[in-house]
Amino acid sequence: MSENGETIDPMEFRRVLGHYPTGVTVVTADGPDGPAGFAVGTFASVSLDPPLVSFYPDKSSATWPAIEAAGSFCVNVLADDQAGVCGKFASKEDDKFAGISWHTEVTGAPVLDDVLAWIDCDIDVVHEAGDHWLVVGRVRALDVADDARGPLLFFKGGYGAYGVLDG
Repeated sequence: MSENGETIDPMEFRRVLGHYPTGVTVVTADGPDGPAGFAVGTFASVSLDPPLVSFYPDKSSATWPAIEAAGSFCVNVLADDQAGVCGKFASKEDDKFAGISWHTEVTGAPVLDDVLAWIDCDIDVVHEAGDHWLVVGRVRALDVADDARGPLLFFKGGYGAYGVLDG
């Protein structure tokens, strides 16, 4: 129920907020049983000093416990031609990394090859946020891997692209 006592229909909430485009990322970690990862559309920059980022995994996620147990993660920013990668990491496949090329950096979390950028982090704090967790990560290393392509975006229930601007 909202503060004014009205109930917000979850489907209407999703429909209205779907009009705000979000970038698409894959969060990965070196989980206790091997590499773990899932697609995330809730990634955001939090602070420059100290350098912090955030994302919001669903409490029902089967992957989040492995990432949390790792204590660190990598945010992989997907390019406009990587909707298939997003679909794979949004699925319930047993081996989401099959056929995906990757390497590691500072935290040991998988950095997916061919992404636009990556941000390697330690988990700083986790807070409860409704039916999700708010995860804040302290950035340990990051890089832009490809300046030529644009980002993959999610808008109104589908994937799209935003062209790279000169400047």
